[in-house]
Amino acid sequence: MLSVIEVIPIPYEDKYVLHQLLQFYRYDSSEYDGHKLTQHGLYMYKYLDHQWTEDYRSPFFIKVDGELAGFALIIRDVPAEFVALSTASESHVVSDFFVMRKFRGQGVGKHAAFTLFDQFPGVWEVRQSLGNTPANKFWMKTIHAYTNGCFIEEVIHNDRWKGPVQVFESKTRDANS
Repeated sequence: MLSVIEVIPIPYEDKYVLHQLLQFYRYDSSEYDGHKLTQHGLYMYKYLDHQWTEDYRSPFFIKVDGELAGFALIIRDVPAEFVALSTASESHVVSDFFVMRKFRGQGVGKHAAFTLFDQFPGVWEVRQSLGNTPANKFWMKTIHAYTNGCFIEEVIHNDRWKGPVQVFESKTRDANS
């Protein structure tokens, strides 16, 4: 049976739902990025409100057959001075991307990424924390499939970022491609 995978904008009214999913995401990635629990047993995410107050941010839920499966936080049209590797005048950045373990390995993340790349044509920069090998493998495989191998990757060690970064250009694709 084929699953229906949706990537839908998160309305402000669902801010708390995103907050809850961010807890799973931060827990999953804490072994790579060092995030620590607060004294109240929560992971902080200082950009939560910014998802709806800054026009260049776009938060999305990923759903499978109507069930929450993850989220993607995108930053659109980032000026060159705020990216790690891209030399384009403006780039889109995958700020945070999470697929619940239950849905991993089923093409859900790939489908969601392709949907977002198609929705926002232009130059993209995708970053992974240093040492987060599972995320790096996912993005390398996904971006390679999307671009047919036309992307660059570099491991960055500077003030802006420490870890692998991929840069590529997306274009609106034919529905059959």
